Amino acid sequence: MLRYIFLAVYLLAVNIYGFILVRSLRESALERRGTAAKKAKVLLAGALGGALAGYVAMFALRCGTDDALLMLSMPLLIALNVYALFLLLRLISPVLV
Repeated sequence: MLRYIFLAVYLLAVNIYGFILVRSLRESALERRGTAAKKAKVLLAGALGGALAGYVAMFALRCGTDDALLMLSMPLLIALNVYALFLLLRLISPVLV
């Protein structure tokens, strides 16, 4: 049971971090500062499990929707995150999945 709580807390933290990164990416884009490093951070947070929140934040904040790299990679990362979560849950408890 404790494993599921750790997993839920981890996913929640990574998704909140992804949302905050997209918000900071938007602020950087509005101030016309460098955004390449921030895009890389958003992709990294998405690869670590925060792709769904990053993708939702892109549409909610209207940021990065014109960037082809983010628009194509985030749905792919969502699919990979779901698959990785499925495999992890299967590994933790084969009875549940």
